Amino acid sequence: MNILTEKYLATYKEQLVTDVNVALHSIDSLELTQHSFTFYTSVAVISSSRIEGEQMEIDSYVKHKIQDIEYLPELVEKPNDLYKAYLFARQNQLTPKNFQQSHILLTQHLLAQKWQGVYRRNEMLVMEHKTGRIQFEAAPFSIIAAEMDKLWQDIAQLTKDKLSTEEVFYYAAYIHLVFVCIHPFNDGNGRAGRLLEKWFLATFLGERAWYIQSEKYYYNHVNDYYNNLNRLGLFYERLDYTKTLPFLLMLPQCLTTESN
Repeated sequence: MNILTEKYLATYKEQLVTDVNVALHSIDSLELTQHSFTFYTSVAVISSSRIEGEQMEIDSYVKHKIQDIEYLPELVEKPNDLYKAYLFARQNQLTPKNFQQSHILLTQHLLAQKWQGVYRRNEMLVMEHKTGRIQFEAAPFSIIAAEMDKLWQDIAQLTKDKLSTEEVFYYAAYIHLVFVCIHPFNDGNGRAGRLLEKWFLATFLGERAWYIQSEKYYYNHVNDYYNNLNRLGLFYERLDYTKTLPFLLMLPQCLTTESN
């Protein structure tokens, strides 16, 4: 492994309170129709968007997608872009090129065209949306390409391995964490990181992964989400990954809460 590690996996399994296999069976019992996919994806998309400060309520966005209720463009444009990225991910394999395309889709109304799917060329201070406080300093732009290459090499290796369900959840959250810490794009990193996590889950778990309401869980526990990210430290090159477990353990917790 280049940037991910199994170093914390044993402790992760010891602290895991959710039986992920049992919880996934409850998703298998759902009637997995196009209508249900639209509903769950709508909830995921608007939850992820609200973490980033979007104003539209979850119920309103679900009405927009399920019942075709019209809202002001400024309320639905960016969530709808993210929805298109989820549809694209559902229909395509997780590769660097496809992930780049997903970022292009989700930033149609967020970034200038020349920065869609393109790594930033500036230093980046990551701010918390609610408070405006600095969370951490992301990876220096001079090493972004190299760090992302490491991450994609690890993802490629993992997709060739036979992972247990617990390992799939461990690495999905770890990929999410590392990606957000690198923060490779000028904007849309949070949305893209949560989509990347879900996409990795779907690579191993298939269609049912898109019904896991991780984004809603993160939104409902957004303070914990940011606090657990912040545990690692302020500077990318001095991040303390021994403190990753509280963040990694959030993903399986979403399977046994009111989020599903």
